[in-house]
Amino acid sequence: MKIGDKVEGVITGIKSYGAFVELDNGSTGLVHISEIKTGYVDNIFDQLKVGQRLTVQVIDVDEFTQKASLSLRTLEEEKHRFHHKHRFSNNRLHIGFKPLAEAMPGWISEGLDYLNHRETQP
Repeated sequence: MKIGDKVEGVITGIKSYGAFVELDNGSTGLVHISEIKTGYVDNIFDQLKVGQRLTVQVIDVDEFTQKASLSLRTLEEEKHRFHHKHRFSNNRLHIGFKPLAEAMPGWISEGLDYLNHRETQP
């Protein structure tokens, strides 16, 4: 089990701060109340029930106890995400880093002038 895995499990207990889940792989985990859904959860008992089967995503794993921090919210948000490739240039204008390259000699000159001026003053 590693971070990012989507696993199935059954809720075995619910407290005011989260729900305990027994995972199909034999380990246990906790879905903290903040990881149930996006937004405010007023009453956890309205959202989840003991014995409920669900799919959760692993967001952290304790290396020693193999207990996992789980999330339902990340799966909910994944459905609403629009995947796009991020580019570090403005590909619509086809300029890329050209403005930076054109400005660089001026910046270097200004920096050297400043340093030379600082050295000549007492």
